[in-house]
Amino acid sequence: MSKLYIVPTPIGNLDDITFRAIKVLKEVDLILAEDTRTSGKLLKHYEVSTHMQSHHMHNEHNMVDTIIKKLKSEISIALISDAGTPAISDPGFLLTRACIENNIEVDCLPGATAFVPALVNSGLPNDKFVFEGFLPIKKGRQTRLKLLAEETRTIIFYESPHKLIKTLTNFCEYFGEERQVSVSRELTKLYEETIRGKAKEVLEHYTNKPPKGEIVIVVGGKK
Repeated sequence: MSKLYIVPTPIGNLDDITFRAIKVLKEVDLILAEDTRTSGKLLKHYEVSTHMQSHHMHNEHNMVDTIIKKLKSEISIALISDAGTPAISDPGFLLTRACIENNIEVDCLPGATAFVPALVNSGLPNDKFVFEGFLPIKKGRQTRLKLLAEETRTIIFYESPHKLIKTLTNFCEYFGEERQVSVSRELTKLYEETIRGKAKEVLEHYTNKPPKGEIVIVVGGKK
């Protein structure tokens, strides 16, 4: 039966995958992977021999129609990203929407997503929050920051290590130096850490100790 499975994969620790995810990856006819080399290591670890095909941000627009045709031919496909849940700041939305428009069943499995543990261990209010993902690099960045400065809910961002200082500096400028910030990096990995404090304090910490690894920033809302 044709179906698209959205399958979360570990964000670091290979043990953070569900039994169901492994079962699905073994049983589907095809796996769409953001990077077949990265995913190949995971699949080899769990003895998954299903054929893989690249599906990433640079080719997803061109591949959607082809994948829909494959699904209509009664095959099952699993979509995975390099880490975490597909479509959360990774490819997946376009294909999911196309499946829904073509009455093809979509089944999203629960699993690893970086922002959830970062939010929970931040100590900031998590009953209501806003997920922003990556801020615009240039165009629209200032406008977005001005808008978010008035947000009263907790805000979650993804950031790369070489842009963290710039982003924390922006937070001090637009949100205020006293705004509470929590930075989690290398979640589930050997050198996992979370630094919490006022924006100016967290900025000072990472100015003196340049960060490495994947980063999630959680910012308290305006009081």
